[in-house]
Amino acid sequence: MCCVIGVTIQPNETIDRALRRFKKKFERSGILREYRRRTYYTKPSVERRMARNRAARRQYRLQSELNS
Repeated sequence: MCCVIGVTIQPNETIDRALRRFKKKFERSGILREYRRRTYYTKPSVERRMARNRAARRQYRLQSELNS
Protein backbone atom coordinates (compact mmCIF):
# COMPACT_ATOMS: atom_id res chain seq x y z
CA MET A 1 0.00 0.00 0.00
CA CYS A 2 1.59 3.22 -1.12
CA CYS A 3 -0.12 6.46 -0.33
CA VAL A 4 1.38 9.87 -0.94
CA ILE A 5 0.03 12.71 1.13
CA GLY A 6 1.00 16.22 0.25
CA VAL A 7 0.01 19.72 1.13
CA THR A 8 0.74 22.69 -1.07
CA ILE A 9 1.56 25.81 0.87
CA GLN A 10 -0.69 28.68 -0.10
CA PRO A 11 0.69 32.20 -0.55
CA ASN A 12 1.04 34.03 2.77
CA GLU A 13 0.37 30.80 4.71
CA THR A 14 2.47 30.03 7.76
CA ILE A 15 4.31 26.75 8.12
CA ASP A 16 2.38 26.01 11.30
CA ARG A 17 -0.94 26.22 9.49
CA ALA A 18 0.29 24.03 6.62
CA LEU A 19 1.66 21.50 9.09
CA ARG A 20 -1.70 21.42 10.86
CA ARG A 21 -3.45 20.73 7.54
CA PHE A 22 -0.95 17.97 6.78
CA LYS A 23 -1.49 16.35 10.17
CA LYS A 24 -5.27 16.36 9.64
CA LYS A 25 -4.91 14.78 6.21
CA PHE A 26 -2.50 12.18 7.57
CA GLU A 27 -4.83 11.28 10.43
CA ARG A 28 -7.90 11.03 8.20
CA SER A 29 -6.10 8.83 5.68
CA GLY A 30 -5.65 6.09 8.28
CA ILE A 31 -2.05 5.29 7.31
CA LEU A 32 -0.80 5.13 10.89
CA ARG A 33 -3.76 2.98 11.97
CA GLU A 34 -3.10 0.59 9.08
CA TYR A 35 0.60 0.45 9.92
CA ARG A 36 -0.09 -0.41 13.55
CA ARG A 37 -2.60 -3.06 12.50
CA ARG A 38 -0.07 -4.70 10.20
CA THR A 39 2.90 -4.66 12.59
CA TYR A 40 1.79 -7.80 14.39
CA TYR A 41 -0.20 -10.90 13.51
CA THR A 42 -3.47 -11.74 15.21
CA LYS A 43 -5.02 -15.12 14.74
CA PRO A 44 -8.37 -15.17 12.93
CA SER A 45 -10.07 -16.61 16.01
CA VAL A 46 -8.79 -13.70 18.10
CA GLU A 47 -9.96 -11.20 15.46
CA ARG A 48 -13.44 -12.73 15.48
CA ARG A 49 -13.56 -12.61 19.28
CA MET A 50 -12.50 -8.96 19.30
CA ALA A 51 -15.11 -8.14 16.65
CA ARG A 52 -17.82 -9.81 18.76
CA ASN A 53 -16.71 -7.84 21.81
CA ARG A 54 -16.76 -4.58 19.86
CA ALA A 55 -20.26 -5.33 18.59
CA ALA A 56 -21.47 -6.17 22.10
CA ARG A 57 -20.05 -2.93 23.51
CA ARG A 58 -21.64 -0.96 20.66
CA GLN A 59 -25.02 -2.60 21.32
CA TYR A 60 -24.70 -1.93 25.05
CA ARG A 61 -23.95 1.76 24.39
CA LEU A 62 -26.90 2.06 22.00
CA GLN A 63 -29.25 0.42 24.48
CA SER A 64 -28.06 2.63 27.32
CA GLU A 65 -28.58 5.74 25.18
CA LEU A 66 -32.11 4.65 24.27
CA ASN A 67 -32.99 3.94 27.91
CA SER A 68 -31.65 7.27 29.18
